[in-house]
Amino acid sequence: MEHAPPDPAPADGLDEARAGADPLPTVRAWLAEAAAHPAVREAFAMTLATVRADGSPSARIVLLKGIDDDASFRFFTGRGRKGLEPEALGEAALVLYWGGLERQVRIVGAIEQLSAADAAAYHASRPRGSRIAARSSRQSSPVASRAELEARFRAVEAELAGADDVPVPEAWGGFRVVARELELWHGRPNRLHDRLLYARSAPGAPWTRTRLQP
Repeated sequence: MEHAPPDPAPADGLDEARAGADPLPTVRAWLAEAAAHPAVREAFAMTLATVRADGSPSARIVLLKGIDDDASFRFFTGRGRKGLEPEALGEAALVLYWGGLERQVRIVGAIEQLSAADAAAYHASRPRGSRIAARSSRQSSPVASRAELEARFRAVEAELAGADDVPVPEAWGGFRVVARELELWHGRPNRLHDRLLYARSAPGAPWTRTRLQP
């Protein structure tokens, strides 16, 4: 059964003239609008989808931490299950969805690991508690109880008491997905949604734009 969207889909939609030949200005404008919109709780949350070495799919939410001019989308994570799988396999997909605005951005492309310097710079910008948690958690590994997890956090917190810096955990880093395809989706009445697909043969190559049926 189809469910109606919570609010009427915007009537203005997305046309080719508004979107332009390069999709990045639209993505950045949409992201800024989503971040300021009261109906969007976490504008930078995006789904990261990869395929495990055994061929099974894997998807999880990560936070977008930057968009570069080469259409690469950056995020940081512990190198547990969320890091090693995309690092080992060369392709990934991302989806940003802002339901309150009836907008979505889908990205497909190569995934690359960021430098240790990039990871360290971002790690240093995080709240102290988040940095301690990153050191105390062996991400995606089993743990016997919540109490054990909290005890490990307190132990690391005590170990680093008085220290200005929290060292970057060895199993922690950043990645970027360099877009080969980028689709802009905008909701429209009667589910005749606007879909503009941008594709390119390689980073830096010109984009080709195709309107897709909803």
